Amino acid sequence: MKTTTYAPQDGKIRCEWCLKDALYVRYHDEEWGVPIHDDPTLFEMLILETFQAGLSWHTILKKREGFRLAFDNFNVERIAKYGREDVEILLGNTEIIRHRGKIEAAICNAKQYLRLQKKYGSFDAYIWQFTGHKTINIKIRSWTDVQAKTPQSDAMSEALKKEGFKFVGTITCMAFMEATGMINDHFEDCWRNKA
Repeated sequence: MKTTTYAPQDGKIRCEWCLKDALYVRYHDEEWGVPIHDDPTLFEMLILETFQAGLSWHTILKKREGFRLAFDNFNVERIAKYGREDVEILLGNTEIIRHRGKIEAAICNAKQYLRLQKKYGSFDAYIWQFTGHKTINIKIRSWTDVQAKTPQSDAMSEALKKEGFKFVGTITCMAFMEATGMINDHFEDCWRNKA
């Protein structure tokens, strides 16, 4: 069982993973698992989740504002035009994760994102097809019920890779689906699961 260090005094029961600090609790309470259908926010979450690969979400969350500043507020058209000089500038930015492969993947993924957006009318229309355009609810009673991936995240990962996206393994796709409300797997006794 994980040791918690932060306990909000509001009487609400929450998923245990978010009880690290106030920032994590706020993210859990206000964003995680809320269905997102606007393309700019979906793009932001896709970029942040690809940078998370191999790291904790808490690490990314603490650097989120740094990412927003470094990546032109996640303006997909601008990011798609980044060149070698932009990559070098980003590699020197201590406010983000300085990983060349992930930075180059963000630029590549922006280009593929724009292509899919044009093809399907919106990225939302494309990405939500993997859950049949609805939220999939997974019952989580204890940590043993938590899943790192699902058939839907497998399918998304495979499809995105075929479309030329990078750093989109099934675990990254699962995290993206949870963050954007495509999958709801708040613990059963969590107040957000009952909201």
